[in-house]
Amino acid sequence: MRETVEGPAILPGYPYRLRLASESPLFLQGAQFYAHVRQSTSAGEILAEIASQSGGFERRSDTEIELVLSPAQTAALPLGHVVLDLIRTDLDPPQHLGIFLELPVLQPVTRSSAS
Repeated sequence: MRETVEGPAILPGYPYRLRLASESPLFLQGAQFYAHVRQSTSAGEILAEIASQSGGFERRSDTEIELVLSPAQTAALPLGHVVLDLIRTDLDPPQHLGIFLELPVLQPVTRSSAS
């Protein structure tokens, strides 16, 4: 079953964190996760890659994980919205977790003078 959830807005140039929770134990100790961030599900361009190995996913418990985007990653995102889904990569073959996110990207009012 596919369920798309809208999360809090990403502000380009600022760090972003989003805690994800599941009813079942999806985020086991030692599990590795990966995601592509795109402008739409059909877009060819990958705007950002998120991986456990690079700190993009932080496990909190068997039922909670935190998605982490750096300021450099968010700065590259277009205004509007972005989408991503979650893949568990430590399994053979990798397993799609059925988690789809659509996140708004809004222009912050307060931003660096370089923006």
